[in-house]
Amino acid sequence: MKILDIPKEGRPRERFLKLGPEALSDAELFAILLRTGSKGENVIEMSNRLIAEYGLDKLFECSLKELQEIKGIGQTKAMQILTIAEIQKRINQSKKPVKKISCAEDVFNLMHEKLKDKKEEHFYILMLDTKNNIIGEPVLITKGILDASIIHPREVFKPAIKNSASKIILVHNHPSGDSNPSQEDLEITEKLMKTGEEIGIKVLDNVIIGRDSCWSWKEH
Repeated sequence: MKILDIPKEGRPRERFLKLGPEALSDAELFAILLRTGSKGENVIEMSNRLIAEYGLDKLFECSLKELQEIKGIGQTKAMQILTIAEIQKRINQSKKPVKKISCAEDVFNLMHEKLKDKKEEHFYILMLDTKNNIIGEPVLITKGILDASIIHPREVFKPAIKNSASKIILVHNHPSGDSNPSQEDLEITEKLMKTGEEIGIKVLDNVIIGRDSCWSWKEH
């Protein structure tokens, strides 16, 4: 059945306008987000299928590539889903704002929502002034498997130099959920700390974000 074959009062957009979003089912809200269905399947049918098969939580945790492998979801729909997921993460982060770093827990509170569901490692730096106030936004340096041979100190310290940062904190996630460091993590930390000493920008800590916990070089 095409969406236009559904009585007007039963379509998601019309129900939203008349009754508000709280009156709509998960599938109806998702249908408004996706906007269109695919051949042989209207957008409500598609939404019901996707939620039944994957659940909303799993859909919003998928990567762009994983979403595009699902029947009916192309690049545009995948981007729409991930946009909503990212906005939700930023809303959650804004509810517990961190402007100054005093311990690893502050780093965890700042970065956990952003990193907890990532399927590959994301390596960030936080830039700090002399009083440990955060300068600007976290800067993504690399994405993928961390390798000391390809993480060049120039790329790590370039944003800090540009923003006149006094210190930086290294932050990355472990997709496995285990926050304990690997040998590679320790080698990268030592390498960048040495470089920081040489150029006058202190590497204050390396914090690894797990599913529900973090590991801190400084605290260990």
